Amino acid sequence: MRNDVCQVGAILRAARQSARLTLEDLAADAGMSPSTLSRLESGKRQATLELLIPLTRRLGIRLDDLVAPATKDPRVRRRPYREGGRTIAPLAPENSPNLTFKITYPPEEALPEPRVHDGFEWLYVLTGRLRLRLGEQDLILEAGEAAEFDTRTPHAMAAADGRPAEVISIFNESGARLHTRTTE
Repeated sequence: MRNDVCQVGAILRAARQSARLTLEDLAADAGMSPSTLSRLESGKRQATLELLIPLTRRLGIRLDDLVAPATKDPRVRRRPYREGGRTIAPLAPENSPNLTFKITYPPEEALPEPRVHDGFEWLYVLTGRLRLRLGEQDLILEAGEAAEFDTRTPHAMAAADGRPAEVISIFNESGARLHTRTTE
């Protein structure tokens, strides 16, 4: 039997308990015996539309809600790439609303030109030290420090002290476009 069909009973039980109904109450409302409902919930009775429709109506759920979504592989398998001297490792699926990257900033003599764009950015320094120019502030973030800022404030980043800095950065799509792609 397919795994998603095997979950019908467990999902039914969870919906019944969430609605604070006893086996007896739900069975009576759905026109079946409590033992039939119990066997459905435990997977000992095959679920049929005749049994499920009155149950879903009483529980206020759809038949689709009884079929657990197929569990997909949660691993992100996107290759790191180099852009503007940085190594960028995507840590979220391409279609994720919040894009997450591990960015390795190489040592540089000077900061790049500050950028401005819509959105917010959150970053966390894993290793090294990161120089962050944010408006008029010139900050050095150490490993273990984080920063969050409105990206409409002019900002620029580079590794500090002549050593690379590894940073986890999370931003919306427009922020990711500007930080992980060079302008063409």
